[in-house]
Amino acid sequence: MCGITGYYSFTESGKTNLDKIDDSLDSLKHRGPDGHGIYKSEDVVLGHVRLSIIDVSEAASQPFFSPDKNFVLIFNGEIFNFPELKDELVKQGVKFNSQSDTEVLLHLFILHREKCLDKLNGFFAFAVYNVETNEVFIARDRFGEKPLLYCKNEDGLAFASELKAILPFIQASDLDIVSGKIYSHLNYIPSPESIFKGVNKLEPGTYLICNKEGISIKKWYTLGKECGQNPKHLSYEEACKELVRLMDASVKRRLISDVPLGAFLSGGIDSSVVVALASKYTEKLHTFSIGYADEPLFDETRYAKLVAEKYKTDHTVFSLTNADLFKHLFDFLDSIAEPFADSSALPVYILCKETRKHVTVALSGDGADELFGGYRKHQAEWRVREGGVKSNMVKLLSPLWKALPASRNSKSGDVIRKLRKFSEGASLTNRERYWQWCGYGDEAYTEKLWLQNTSKAEFDRRKQYYTADIGITNDLNEMLLNDMHLVLPNDMLTKVDLMSMANSLEVRPPFLDVEVVDFAFRLPADYKVNGSGRKRIVQDAFRSILPEELYNRPKQGFEVPLLNWFRNELNSLIFEDLLSEKNVVEQGLFNVSSINELKIQLHSNSPGDSAARIWALIVFQWWWRKCMK
Repeated sequence: MCGITGYYSFTESGKTNLDKIDDSLDSLKHRGPDGHGIYKSEDVVLGHVRLSIIDVSEAASQPFFSPDKNFVLIFNGEIFNFPELKDELVKQGVKFNSQSDTEVLLHLFILHREKCLDKLNGFFAFAVYNVETNEVFIARDRFGEKPLLYCKNEDGLAFASELKAILPFIQASDLDIVSGKIYSHLNYIPSPESIFKGVNKLEPGTYLICNKEGISIKKWYTLGKECGQNPKHLSYEEACKELVRLMDASVKRRLISDVPLGAFLSGGIDSSVVVALASKYTEKLHTFSIGYADEPLFDETRYAKLVAEKYKTDHTVFSLTNADLFKHLFDFLDSIAEPFADSSALPVYILCKETRKHVTVALSGDGADELFGGYRKHQAEWRVREGGVKSNMVKLLSPLWKALPASRNSKSGDVIRKLRKFSEGASLTNRERYWQWCGYGDEAYTEKLWLQNTSKAEFDRRKQYYTADIGITNDLNEMLLNDMHLVLPNDMLTKVDLMSMANSLEVRPPFLDVEVVDFAFRLPADYKVNGSGRKRIVQDAFRSILPEELYNRPKQGFEVPLLNWFRNELNSLIFEDLLSEKNVVEQGLFNVSSINELKIQLHSNSPGDSAARIWALIVFQWWWRKCMK
């Protein structure tokens, strides 16, 4: 696990950017505290910061060269099937000088070029420079676990693991207001766009080739070609057994490491499955949980302890008060390179920070919700599509839900909030409902919030692209597939990468093994979600190895006491600083009246999603002050 950056010059003036590699690398040092390296030619510069995981010796340092020095590789990620791939290469006469997956990857590329990507089981973003052809090949993994951004202009191509590492190579870019409006709806900015015009994210399962003629981009992996098909005609019971087999193999693959390794254990089904399987192969597995001393409604540590006791793990609980969360808030905000307002990123940041004191690698349960239908919106979508008396009653009572106080910070208020959201979405088309349920507002709010008018056609084009998998069928797999393309890489995996790498920790999610993912999307939707519950097959497949107490309880997830903070500790930051009328007017981006309406709603008895919307504004304003002023 590492950070990579580079620049390819098209012109003589572009060559002056090659000398900016040190500034770019410096911005990535948190991703690789164990070493750094630079390769420079007449037209190209490549930089790498290293977090040593597999083969920690100098023999595996990067940039990594082929024996003839004709190929240079910089690589961020892990290839979990590299021992098998290495055996194949040895049989073909390839000789190795290290025990690293980096060397295996380079030899695979030399032999197979882009076809090598199909052989890789892991997560990665890498670049290979071919010295003889003066060409750079850049690729990103199937599901977007590792990030890669790029910016092409007339002088050259800059690319890096994070946005801030690209900025030294380019002139200050203009804000992309359409991206800002998308952010105000989703709380993140999906690929291929970024907050800056001209700076893009290489999409998952895509590679880019750059030479003196320019760049070309091609998709090398597409998920869902056989979505919902069950070629083996597996019964539900057979599918449960196959999922156990695939997950067991995936976890075993992800235990390879030359540094201390552990696992996150939230108390939910997904991380508990990973820990149960990993404990078969690791004596006294290190496990880590985060709890909320002041927010018992959101604390799941007792369930995590049940799993830890069952599998005799070396378990550590980080029990956080609201003061502990607040103490890390501003360091967390400083770590964000592009506006990103998933508030659960804060506890993930702290979890990673504390976990890194014990291990360098952690397994996680990420990806299971998108694959198998674990979110409340998936159950809600099933109910809308199936219809029935309950769904119709909720729709009919829509005026009542709007009249009652809604809030995320109480059980009754949260129920009203969900009923309101369900009733509003149920009357929309599949696509419009999906878009609304992915966000924290509606388009009327977004348009009113931003002062600058933008092309509605461009906004609609992006929305269409971000919801391309949602059609008019009654198959819930299309919603899960869209979550894999939109929510997983741009929200969940972005959160995990940013927060873990800010603390020099590698996180490996076994549910995102390519064999598990391909299997999941061949299953009928009712193996995953039906009237009895969500993530059905995961719960049933592993029921025999998990404590019974984990079942039949509400799904929690990470929550942050935003409303309390905004009404108390952060009140002055909102009202007197970042979102003060004076500051907003001087900035010239947002409508003061819209922000004032949010402030009023925040202090009402029906705050709804106002705290989430204000959080998005605070994150944006903090980023703006740090990066744009």
